[in-house]
Amino acid sequence: MALFKGAGVAIVTPMKNNEDVNFDKLEEIINWQIEEGTDSIIIAGTTGEASTLTMEEHRQVIKAAVDFTKHRVPVIAGTGSNCTRTAIQLSQEAEEDGADGLLIVTPYYNKATQTGLVKHYSQIADSTKLPIIMYNVPGRTGCNLLPDTVATLFKTKENIVGLKEATGNMAQASQTMYLTDGKLDMYSGEDGLVLPMLAIGGSGVISVWSNVAPKKVHDLCESFWNGDMETAMKLQREALPLVDALFSEVNPIPVKAAMNAMGLEVGPLRAPLCEMSEANKAKMIQVMKDYGIKLA
Repeated sequence: MALFKGAGVAIVTPMKNNEDVNFDKLEEIINWQIEEGTDSIIIAGTTGEASTLTMEEHRQVIKAAVDFTKHRVPVIAGTGSNCTRTAIQLSQEAEEDGADGLLIVTPYYNKATQTGLVKHYSQIADSTKLPIIMYNVPGRTGCNLLPDTVATLFKTKENIVGLKEATGNMAQASQTMYLTDGKLDMYSGEDGLVLPMLAIGGSGVISVWSNVAPKKVHDLCESFWNGDMETAMKLQREALPLVDALFSEVNPIPVKAAMNAMGLEVGPLRAPLCEMSEANKAKMIQVMKDYGIKLA
């Protein structure tokens, strides 16, 4: 059984003006997400600025998400690292603090071989009882988790259950599903490809788009599973200008700007990320208005 089916939000980490984590705001937006139909909270990932959280903050943010969610939906903790030992430590801490599952990105910067990736994920899987979703995003990591490698890990490690697929390569995604006999829980990591991913047997999406339009993303998935392809296609097509705007600069720069424009007050970004350019922000604001998002 999948950790979750449908729309998982790759949730931002709200910050105060001094760039401390704003836990009160995190609780507020988690509650809003669940009220809007979001099927899972994915905390401390790329969109959550995990790369600039301290180890202590990383654990605090995950524990807070578990506490705030109160078992209403699964909480999946981002515990990846380019150091296998660090990923194991983060994963074990997340398990101790009540996370329902783990999202573990391929090691970045190291550029591990496929053999190294098997060892990396296998060691992490052996260190925890939690189900693991691997995360393949070579545009960020410089490392592509190939279909044969995914299949090897899926078939040899019982708690490796899924893949967040963010290559944008549907042929590779299809090959991965073929090699895992359609049993892998595959989640789109590309908001513009949610429907195509569902069509090849995907379980849903881990979404940046959900931060600003959670009900739309949930409804897209539900429409597909209910056999209402017309609605599903309409929701996917209509969102494409917004998705493009949300990735017009490196994530999570635009999505935080969008949420602040909505009055959600998620605060600034931590360096080396910087605020969105005024030109791109103006374009995004217009797209949000056209999409029907209410601004503050």
